[in-house]
Amino acid sequence: MKLKVYADRMSQPSRAVIIFCKVNGIDFEEIKVDLSKRQHLSAEFKEINPMEKVPAIVDGRFKLFERYPADVSRRAKIHSVLDWHHSNLRQAAASFVFNTVLAPALGFPLNPQAASQAEKLLSSSLSKIESIWLKGNGRFLLGGFQPSIADLSLICEIMQLEVLDEKDHSRILGPHKKVQQWIEDTRNATRPHFDEVHTILYKAKSKLAVQRSVRANSETEPSIRKLPSKM
Repeated sequence: MKLKVYADRMSQPSRAVIIFCKVNGIDFEEIKVDLSKRQHLSAEFKEINPMEKVPAIVDGRFKLFERYPADVSRRAKIHSVLDWHHSNLRQAAASFVFNTVLAPALGFPLNPQAASQAEKLLSSSLSKIESIWLKGNGRFLLGGFQPSIADLSLICEIMQLEVLDEKDHSRILGPHKKVQQWIEDTRNATRPHFDEVHTILYKAKSKLAVQRSVRANSETEPSIRKLPSKM
């Protein structure tokens, strides 16, 4: 039976799993669950994943996870990275992107205080990736010589920062040259799948940039109209 991956490519974990399957030659069927339409909250999807999260994998033997390292010690280390990810990098990146870019697009107000707090955790998380996880002889996490699901999970999270404006993106990622090189190494190791799966993110970046420009112009126009006609 073919593996079924229920996913939305706007979801960072979804992209990681899809790239992982493609790179490892796992035969799977990708089934779109549109988060913007709240399809993950439907009764049909709850039958697949009661936690209402994507990605969800339907396979009697969870073939995806059979591709984790056979070495128990290394497998445990990868699990430790993934556990750290959800309490640190994921929390920080998701909150920062939402409170600086996504909130207005979804009808919510920006929260500068939450964005500031998230940025501190995000910067700390990127520093820890460099000082703790990217150590060893290899170019990848835990000194690996090829990307693991941990590399893909963390990098797909960081790639979400692509939707930021250039100033914010450079300020946050600019100091972390080792992280930038790791992302590029992973991109090269997983071509063409990495760029193909992230196409949706690149399109979202362009769309959000246009929306920011429109909002900026609409905020400027009233001020212009209030200027005196004669100086």
